Amino acid sequence: MSETLGPGSRVKHPAFGIGVVLRVHPAAYEVVFVQYGLKQVGRHYDKWEVIEAITPEEEVSFTEAEKALRKILRTWVGHLEPVEMATKWEGGKLVLTPADPDLKGKELPIEDFFHKIVMVRDRLRVLEQRINSHPKLSEQDKVELQQYITRSYGSLTSFNVLFKHKKDHFKGTSSTKK
Repeated sequence: MSETLGPGSRVKHPAFGIGVVLRVHPAAYEVVFVQYGLKQVGRHYDKWEVIEAITPEEEVSFTEAEKALRKILRTWVGHLEPVEMATKWEGGKLVLTPADPDLKGKELPIEDFFHKIVMVRDRLRVLEQRINSHPKLSEQDKVELQQYITRSYGSLTSFNVLFKHKKDHFKGTSSTKK
């Protein structure tokens, strides 16, 4: 590779996948990969694909590199902003009561339950992105798998009442009547 990549450049490494250059050192790039975190890659490494090259400047501030990193992670991983629970649920608890009075029920803080729902949503988004970018799946396979994910989102819409902002809600397929 003859060109020098600057911070914010996006690359695809054959082993580590998609990443973004954070810093340029005399002998190596410091690259953060979506799946493998921070790695050092030699400046003369030529087995990766450069998705977007950014010309290096003399001096790049940490905030500029951080902005570039947030942009790439938002694109490939999803939300970086915290997802807020509706205030009416703060301090509440989820109570599960079995029909059989001889069995013990279960209580847990609703914040814990909400956190698990958000994790499910975020993992579905990552799965969706991985399916869509998978090199060996046919377009038909991607569409079929995408339909399962969309139906999963639809099954989770009952939990939308927990979210503070509508933009964070689960959305399934909308049924339009003709």
